[in-house]
Amino acid sequence: MKTIEQIYTGCLAQGAYFIESEGEAAVIDPLRETLPYIRRAAERGVKIKYIFETHFHADFVSGHVDLAHKTGATIVYGPSAVTSFESHTATDGEVFNIGKIKIKVLHTPGHTPESTTYLLINDKGIEEAIFTGDTLFIGDVGRPDLAQKATNLTQEDLAGCLFDSLRSKIFPLPDDIIVYPAHGAGSACGKNMSTETWDTLGNQKKTNYAMRANMTRDEFIREVTDGLLPPPQYFAKNAKMNKEGYNEFDKVMAAGSKALSVNEFEVLGEEDDVLILDVRHQKDFVHGHIPGSIFIGLNGSFAPWVGAMIPDINQKIILITPDGLEEETVMRLARVGYDHALGYLKGGINAWRDAGKSVVEIKSIDVGEFKNQYEHNPDISILDVRKPDEWEKSHISTAQHFPLDFINEHMTEILPGNTYYLHCRSGYRSTVASSILKARGYHNLVDVIGAFDDIKASVFPIEGNCESLLNPSETAEDMLEKD
Repeated sequence: MKTIEQIYTGCLAQGAYFIESEGEAAVIDPLRETLPYIRRAAERGVKIKYIFETHFHADFVSGHVDLAHKTGATIVYGPSAVTSFESHTATDGEVFNIGKIKIKVLHTPGHTPESTTYLLINDKGIEEAIFTGDTLFIGDVGRPDLAQKATNLTQEDLAGCLFDSLRSKIFPLPDDIIVYPAHGAGSACGKNMSTETWDTLGNQKKTNYAMRANMTRDEFIREVTDGLLPPPQYFAKNAKMNKEGYNEFDKVMAAGSKALSVNEFEVLGEEDDVLILDVRHQKDFVHGHIPGSIFIGLNGSFAPWVGAMIPDINQKIILITPDGLEEETVMRLARVGYDHALGYLKGGINAWRDAGKSVVEIKSIDVGEFKNQYEHNPDISILDVRKPDEWEKSHISTAQHFPLDFINEHMTEILPGNTYYLHCRSGYRSTVASSILKARGYHNLVDVIGAFDDIKASVFPIEGNCESLLNPSETAEDMLEKD
């Protein structure tokens, strides 16, 4: 008997896998926290034998080192991988036994040099599933630009390697084999990923633009490299941690989960090297927050935005969290390598207010009020903080593009005395941007919280191809997960 369990984490759009057979188990691409895997092994009475890593992840810190230390499992990387900790560098074609099943190594360089696909062969000798990491996604393939500096290769060189890997190692496999990738829609590791988290290889050959049978190598290189946005700044730092090791997760959690009194919190918050991070809902933040604090809410794509907005991965952080989500916040910071949380405000913002401490607000309006103010004065200054591809598809013609990802590069374009209306896709990113501007002394801000499709359907003049960015079935929660 064998089982394959996909453990999908929405905020990172990441899939880890727990595979077991006849009392033995393997984990593929684990997240930083080890308890979910250790608990599964204990509940099922199996021993974790291997930890397979498809590549050196850049968008999150793997749990491989801690999990190996706690279970005695062997960490396995593909060919050419070099680590600072004990691990096994596999050879192409090497086979590992887990109970009655086998895992075969298929070296598939391109996304990174060591990128590897793991082929599962069941107890009947049938090739049943592939765990493709960032080599093959559902609807896309991995971006080929993340390993350029480490290899002295161009993104075109790496894209060519990826084409060769897919054609020589993946295409010949049976069409009914199941594809289990490391990521889905929302990850910055690709540009066209599906919301589906697995598929058959045969269907990917039919529907994935990068898997067309008649596609030439040059066409593949051109299409895969077209439209790539710069990777988030924390990617290289996470990859380094995954190669060299990191702080013990349990110690990181203990330090970050310390309850701080109002006085302790205030003293720390006044230090120049400490950042106050508020992770509550954006509607709570705009109606009252500690002066100088930055908003990145847990209800959106929290970890990626932390990585994008906080340049120093060693930044000391103190937290304002919703009640009961203190440890959750510390864990999600650690997933992307932010290991230096010093604690959280005990009692939250209410304790701060009860102690007579000051709070500040950001003016917030809905789309209806935004429309009214625009009709009254069409010359209002509007900052659209969405990504470049969103802007190109559709934007208010009188707005100024102020992408949140590159906020530091655009700071000189705005004037402290002006009043700015900020909007995004749902209101999450506009609140992040507003909080950063507010902390830097820009106080004449109006945060528009509402859907961009509602803005488009109103009185505003729109430019672009006017394609809807919303799936008709998407909810407000879906939008926030993507923001």
